[in-house]
Amino acid sequence: MGSMKISNFDNIDLQGLDQDAELIPLLTPEDEEQMNREDLPEVLPILPLRNTVLFPGVVIPITAGRDKSINLIKDANNGSKTIGVVSQKDEETENPGVEDINTLGTVARILRVLQMPDGNTTVIIQGKKRFQIEQILTEKPYLTAKIAEAAEERPKTNNEEFEAIIDSIKELAFKIIKDNPNIPSEATFAIKNIQSNSFLINFVSSNLNLTVAEKQQLLEIPNLQERALATLKYMNMELQKLELRNDIQSKVRSDMDQQQREYFLHQQMKTIQEELGGMSYEQEVDEMREKAKKKKWSKKVEEHFERELGKMQRMNPQVAEYSIQRNYLDLILDLPWNEYSTDKFDLKRAEQILDRDHYGLEDVKKRIIEYLAVLKLRNDMKSPILCLYGPPGVGKTSLGKSVAEALGREYVRMSLGGLRDEAEIRGHRKTYIGAMPGRIVQSIKKAGTSNPVFILDEIDKLSNSHQGDPSSAMLEVLDPEQNNEFHDNFLEMGYDLSKVMFIATANNLSTIQPALLDRMEIINVTGYTIEEKVEIAKRHLLPKQLKEHGLSPKDLKIGKRQLEKIVEGYTRESGVRGLEKQLAKMVRYAAKSIAIEEEYDIKVTNEDVEKILGPARLERDKYENIDVAGVVTGLAWTSVGGDILFIETILSKGKGNLNITGNLGKVMKESATIALEYIKSNADKFGIDADIFEKYNVHIHVPEGATPKDGPSAGITMLTSLVSLFTQKRVRKSLAMTGEITLRGKVLPVGGIKEKILAAKRARIKEIILCEDNRKDIEEIKEEYLKGLTFHYVSDMSEVIDIAITDKKVRDAKTL
Repeated sequence: MGSMKISNFDNIDLQGLDQDAELIPLLTPEDEEQMNREDLPEVLPILPLRNTVLFPGVVIPITAGRDKSINLIKDANNGSKTIGVVSQKDEETENPGVEDINTLGTVARILRVLQMPDGNTTVIIQGKKRFQIEQILTEKPYLTAKIAEAAEERPKTNNEEFEAIIDSIKELAFKIIKDNPNIPSEATFAIKNIQSNSFLINFVSSNLNLTVAEKQQLLEIPNLQERALATLKYMNMELQKLELRNDIQSKVRSDMDQQQREYFLHQQMKTIQEELGGMSYEQEVDEMREKAKKKKWSKKVEEHFERELGKMQRMNPQVAEYSIQRNYLDLILDLPWNEYSTDKFDLKRAEQILDRDHYGLEDVKKRIIEYLAVLKLRNDMKSPILCLYGPPGVGKTSLGKSVAEALGREYVRMSLGGLRDEAEIRGHRKTYIGAMPGRIVQSIKKAGTSNPVFILDEIDKLSNSHQGDPSSAMLEVLDPEQNNEFHDNFLEMGYDLSKVMFIATANNLSTIQPALLDRMEIINVTGYTIEEKVEIAKRHLLPKQLKEHGLSPKDLKIGKRQLEKIVEGYTRESGVRGLEKQLAKMVRYAAKSIAIEEEYDIKVTNEDVEKILGPARLERDKYENIDVAGVVTGLAWTSVGGDILFIETILSKGKGNLNITGNLGKVMKESATIALEYIKSNADKFGIDADIFEKYNVHIHVPEGATPKDGPSAGITMLTSLVSLFTQKRVRKSLAMTGEITLRGKVLPVGGIKEKILAAKRARIKEIILCEDNRKDIEEIKEEYLKGLTFHYVSDMSEVIDIAITDKKVRDAKTL
């Protein structure tokens, strides 16, 4: 017995029945006897059913979908409510004719007609008697036929064989209902309550899981006992099939391995996702697998990917870990494993690109060309870790783009300024919600190749916090011996960074962790001379600003003298950022004049510069006069390049106290103390009366008190200033100096020589005193930077005094 299959039947809306309507009871023997006594009409409208057979006494619902059927039901319901029901030979036939229907059917009575919400008509009918079609009378608007009753042979009362067959049918029906999960257990009560044997046979036959043809054969058997035997035969077959199926399912369930269970569940999930309108996650997995076939990864990575893909397939797509796993697999697929761009080894072209984009920076260009040359010869060299170190605005970052273009590699940049979380470098573990890879791996993914030029900007500004030390995490990234297996916490696999060309930039090496500094090759990118700045402004900055402001070179022309005036009077820097800002002001003035159709000078004069930028504000760099005792020019290094500073000293009546002002650091104050003590111990040598030290207080000041200053390089400057003060003699004109001193009077070398030399040139200094050991630093500087300068190399303070102090007294010299 199986679920009933009804022609075009969707559902019965029970709420459509009248609440007061009587229930449709099971057929009793009395009902059957009365039904058998009823006479059949000679002519009946014929209703063909697609996929079921109506048996006498059985109540079934049908849904009428064809126009003919709907018209027939309406007319019959308004009239006698009696119709003839036959089955179609082929359920696919849409408009059945005489040849398409069986001639033996069942007379039916219409019990209910329901109008369903979807517009279809559902009718509940009950079978009465079997009939035989003798002649079709009409086919339109629906079939009508002349009929005759098909007589039914019934067994005699107290027929033991028939009674045994009926008992067997009931017993088998109970077993089928018990073993078939599709039949509700309440059906047992229906079987028990059927009192009529013929109705029991018809009821069971109607609900057996048989084809329409097989049911039609049962209906056509005239002898009730033979029909009961045939029904019992079919029930036996169905029970055997059911038991076999249950046995097989039991065995399969016990033998089904994990893979089969997973496949079954995946298919269910796939169907659910498709029903919800989303893309099947099986489709996602297939796409990932197809993508993986095109990757150039190693066997190890391939196995890891397959393992992780299998893990994702076993996950429920609704859990949070599923999206993390999918993102993880997307990352593995997006990373350029073993994908490298081809390096271009045209060294002359590389030189042209570097010279085109950057004026000066000869040491850096030389190092890049050397690297390219070695790479060309060996073709398997690990990329070096370069660190461009120098003041802001000298082109360290933009140099990376030129290197990438020269090499034909992809360019990526990562700013490290203020980075304080180690996870930014190494990534987060997948166990965290919202986990993601570190910025190193993300940048490689963005580059699309495993050998880009990678700029690590502001590496000196990495900072520590409770979330770890990012600079320590960078140790593995920047170690050529370790970065071929860089471990990212999210990726969970080693990634080869050895072919990446890392270029770090920094303003101050002192803040970089020593171990990190040791892994990099330091290239000092020094500041520009005035001449270089003028050339840079002319070749790069001015054309760039004109383009950004929508002007052409014809709209504004700034000559070399005007550019030099802007550099000297309005900027004090080693780089050219401030210069670019001033040029932007000049260009904006021209743009405004063009926009409002105002006349202006296309060729800029000195007066135009002052009119637009205001009076020159940075003239303090100029060398100051030497008419006053104790004023000496020193050279200093700052984070933004070289600068000049002035040491001022005065004497006042007192008890020999030393006061030092000017926002000086501890080291610089110690230099002042050393200088004074050295003079005291060598007073005779310098022709100074020792009593002066007891009668006067000494005050040393370094102007621009708001600017912090520190370091030992002003030692000889302070000593020269004090000697000039105590002797009231002039210091040589246009002279500057830098060097550290000891208590024995020795002069020690200092750093930042090139920046200091540039600062001296800006201030129109002609002569410079340096330590003998700084001679090698001067020899490394290009000749053009040294043009117009005279250098004095000294080893002892007495030599400094001999060079710096003249025999002429200062104006208004004091008598001490």
